Amino acid sequence: MAEERIILGIDPGTTIMGFGLIKVVKNSMEFIQLNELNLAKMSDPYLKLQRIFERTIELIDTHHPDEIAIEAPFFGKNVQSMLKLGRAQGVAMAAGLSRQIPVTEYEPKKIKMAITGNGNASKEQVAKMLQQLLGLKELPKNLDSTDGLAAAVCHFFNSGKTVVGKSYSGWDAFVSQNADRITKK
Repeated sequence: MAEERIILGIDPGTTIMGFGLIKVVKNSMEFIQLNELNLAKMSDPYLKLQRIFERTIELIDTHHPDEIAIEAPFFGKNVQSMLKLGRAQGVAMAAGLSRQIPVTEYEPKKIKMAITGNGNASKEQVAKMLQQLLGLKELPKNLDSTDGLAAAVCHFFNSGKTVVGKSYSGWDAFVSQNADRITKK
């Protein structure tokens, strides 16, 4: 494991994509940034996906993360919402994979558990714990950015453990780990 690395955490969404960056030096975390990409005013779903891809590439090219941690969509009753979230997650993953950055996805409960010790914690509880862990002066109004930061911190806490979720180091790894999802014509 590298002495120093940067982790980009992403909470994908087609209305708001939250993200956070931390720098890991030996065994400690340093806060770099948290923010969100607000897509609420865009009506074309394909342009939203393009913007998510472009913003993720921009973050990668600016901060040069060594790893990406992304929140996996939770399974709800609304199939259309799941589809939209899955697409948003997919384009963010594709951006990272296009730059050969390993991507690991975490279930929302696993992220909450890693940050607060409670897999059913509220967004506010997660944000408050991140504020304490990273010494943040204030929290943003919208907590999608802290959800992205939480994914990065969860990844830090899970680094070096054998099972961390699905992890892909590039397109070849993704394809080999998802052979059942490939259709041949």
